[in-house]
Amino acid sequence: MLANLETELQQLANPQKAKELSRFFKTGKGEYGEGDVFLGITVPQQRKIAKKYKTLSLAEIETLLNSKIHEYRFTALVILCERFSKADRQTQTKIFQFYLARSDRVNNWDLVDTSAYKIVGSFLYEKNCSVLYDLARSQNLWQQRISIIATYYFIKRDRFVETLELSKVLLNHPHDLIHKAVGWMLREVGKRDEATEKAFLDKYAAQMPRTMLRYAIEKFPPEERKAYLQQKF
Repeated sequence: MLANLETELQQLANPQKAKELSRFFKTGKGEYGEGDVFLGITVPQQRKIAKKYKTLSLAEIETLLNSKIHEYRFTALVILCERFSKADRQTQTKIFQFYLARSDRVNNWDLVDTSAYKIVGSFLYEKNCSVLYDLARSQNLWQQRISIIATYYFIKRDRFVETLELSKVLLNHPHDLIHKAVGWMLREVGKRDEATEKAFLDKYAAQMPRTMLRYAIEKFPPEERKAYLQQKF
């Protein structure tokens, strides 16, 4: 079954699209996606194939995650998320542990964003969340992004404390992929509870990297955006 999935993905390869995606996801030497290989397949195409092969074993999913081909890893994570959503608690625990143990293979921002809140956030919602702070304080960029994106699951359920606390942990992070992730999650908090986001911004806006702040205030009226941005000077 795994060989069939790989064959179907290879048949959809689009060399021109692959070049575009390689540039977009920064795969050059020294860039965050260095070494990532793209076939040039659209997300809808990958999701369609994932649905067809949703019964892959964890061992087969691990094989896909170990590939340097981006679409193999993305498709594997789509399958894993679907498996998690339908699983009993015991199997969810196994998938959660599997995911964390292989988080080094969830190694581009779209891979994190499509899976972290669906697996890590969902699993931890009614549990001790200390692992999120461990991830945030790790030295791995993708684990750090997983930590904050996982809280999207909480935000959707009007729970903001972890997002706000992790935003403080990551406030001075040097990488713009973390700035964007934190700003995005703060913006999502604001969609649910504007007062909570603004209380955070009133305290920390002056310290926030500009990209983080811009993402956080993207939906604010122009005058409010201007007022917050002026705090950076």
